[in-house]
Amino acid sequence: MNFFLETLKFIVLSVYYLLESLVFLVVPVRKKNVSGEIVLITGAASGIGRLLAIKFASLGATVVLWDINQEGLNCTVRVAREKGAGRVHSYVCDCSKRQDIYRVADQVKKEVGDVSILINNAGVVIGKRFLDSPDSLVDKTMAVNTMAHFWTYKAFVPAMIAANHGHLVSIASCAGLCGGSQIADYCASKFAAIGFAESIDMEMRTLKKTGVKTTIVCPFVINTGMFDGVKSKWPRVLPSLDPEYVAERIVSAVRQNQEILFIPRIIYVLYFLKCFLPVKAIVLLFDYFGVLDCMNTFKGRPKKE
Repeated sequence: MNFFLETLKFIVLSVYYLLESLVFLVVPVRKKNVSGEIVLITGAASGIGRLLAIKFASLGATVVLWDINQEGLNCTVRVAREKGAGRVHSYVCDCSKRQDIYRVADQVKKEVGDVSILINNAGVVIGKRFLDSPDSLVDKTMAVNTMAHFWTYKAFVPAMIAANHGHLVSIASCAGLCGGSQIADYCASKFAAIGFAESIDMEMRTLKKTGVKTTIVCPFVINTGMFDGVKSKWPRVLPSLDPEYVAERIVSAVRQNQEILFIPRIIYVLYFLKCFLPVKAIVLLFDYFGVLDCMNTFKGRPKKE
């Protein structure tokens, strides 16, 4: 009898959740108010981090900026305040170092308060073939792109659990959905970041802490300079992304409590196909879109002299 009831419950709820998601594709979800929230953004000195800081600050949130680049942080603070945002705090933090994260986290909690929206955005990429990638840079990729998420969660999630309120945002990548040439370490770090974020989301649900939300963002190449030189074979279908557009989509996803965001939308289709097509067919598909060799033209951000 219990088996029958459990199975019936599973079927009914599955159908309900499917219909609910279909309705939300047509009917926009009401966006939550983030005014008064404390939003911490790592990698906020440039690119998507800077744009997110400006957008959340303009919505009335208190914004806390982390980066290793003091000059870039100062620029983000200045631009955010020019947009009319006053509550902006910046801290130099090396997200590749656990103790630095814990130290600056304690400083933030004392000087600003408990973080309620955590956006792990900081990231690095080598862009070399695996055997040509120096061990030290592989370590740094994993430290910044993956392990930093562990330490920021350890620092800020307890307060979210206590309040049953918060939002955890992982700026991952399409590279966390499928492997690619010349980005083995980057793919590994992003696969891990996605798995970690999903696991913490499941923990929050089992703890009945459904007030702590999760959003995982998987964009294709963004025109921020990080992947400078990388080009799509069919840019009309799989384009390099405008940073302003990506930042706006991320803010909207957070405000609508959207669990997963793929950008552009064709990534949903490609990921779906990857789940059931034979490997040879997947390789053929990726070759058609130019994904297999897109890193051949990789330059990355210019090195500072």
